[in-house]
Amino acid sequence: MFKPLGDALLEVLPDHNAPKRRCPTPVRRHSREAGRCEGVFWRRTDRQEVRKIVLAARRYELAGRTHGARNGPLGAVALEVLDLLANLVNAKTGRLDPSLETLMRLLKRSRDAIVRALKALRAHGFLDWLRRYVPTGSEGRGPQVQQTSNAYRLSMPARALRLLGRLGLPVPLPDDFSHAAEMQAAEFKAQMASLPLGQKALFECGDNALGQALARLGTFIEERESAKRTESLSKSLS
Repeated sequence: MFKPLGDALLEVLPDHNAPKRRCPTPVRRHSREAGRCEGVFWRRTDRQEVRKIVLAARRYELAGRTHGARNGPLGAVALEVLDLLANLVNAKTGRLDPSLETLMRLLKRSRDAIVRALKALRAHGFLDWLRRYVPTGSEGRGPQVQQTSNAYRLSMPARALRLLGRLGLPVPLPDDFSHAAEMQAAEFKAQMASLPLGQKALFECGDNALGQALARLGTFIEERESAKRTESLSKSLS
């Protein structure tokens, strides 16, 4: 039995009054999957470097504060956030991914204050981040992914580094350490010079095919030179 033409058209045409289906991937733009994007973003650091960034930010804040103003270009909350991030970063891997809730709980600041502080740090070059998402493991019509915490990275803007002056320069080695390193290098050089050519070749190239071939060549050269010296000495004595 055929349906009337009007009923058939109603089945084909979209119903604009029907509720719209929710997007299956409710994540922010430019988000990347967690665990697949941080390898080239995070970088190894050390405690001296991150504390230097914090000190530079404090001087940057003071230098940019106008007379009579309460805050400078960063603000007090931003300095608190930066100091906390410097303590949370894993120096060996550079991993730094606290959630907003963690920052709010540790600093006892509102969400809006933390967000504004993060934006100020990023705008002035002290911080960068990647938005990330994770799979939900949901099967069916629900969201397949969800937003997770950002991956953060501390950085030192050049204009702030200049405010550190001599503090921004690499720490020179102590004189006794430099002297010991020079003595050790000279001793190593003297030991290398005293080695026979064959042993020197094995030391520099390793005990492999190339090293063994160069060792045989070195031994042959030394034996030939020794034979020449012996022959010259015999002729001079006669």
